[in-house]
Amino acid sequence: MKVLDLQCHNQHVFEGWFASEDDFLDQCGRALVECPVCGDGSISKRLSAPRLNLGGGRGEPSPAPDVARPDGAEQALQLAWMAMARRIVANTDDVGDRFAEEARKIHYGEVKERGIRGHASRAEAESLIEEGISVMPLSLPAALKGQLQ
Repeated sequence: MKVLDLQCHNQHVFEGWFASEDDFLDQCGRALVECPVCGDGSISKRLSAPRLNLGGGRGEPSPAPDVARPDGAEQALQLAWMAMARRIVANTDDVGDRFAEEARKIHYGEVKERGIRGHASRAEAESLIEEGISVMPLSLPAALKGQLQ
């Protein structure tokens, strides 16, 4: 198993586990690797320093070189974002491309009020806002929408 330090275009840092370097490249080529924070598919490998045990009992192992990692505040922010995103997914119904239609039904009392999420074009979102319907654009990573392996 190969553990890689990865980074998306938005500078979010995360770990990825792959069977091999070729497996990583293959999954990237098929757009299967995305940032767990923002869903960005533009992923690059970061410099990582593997620790190898090559000798049996030759004293203390030398520490791995210092590799740039997100600081504590950045990690806390990423964890808070992921927790909030999971709560949103757990407490809303995914209505997909019917978002604008469902939002109107809820707003006008045609169906029971509930939290929804889905997809709307910019024009649909602007139209909803003009009608007085509150909407908020929010990009949720696809990994949060299904079960993780």
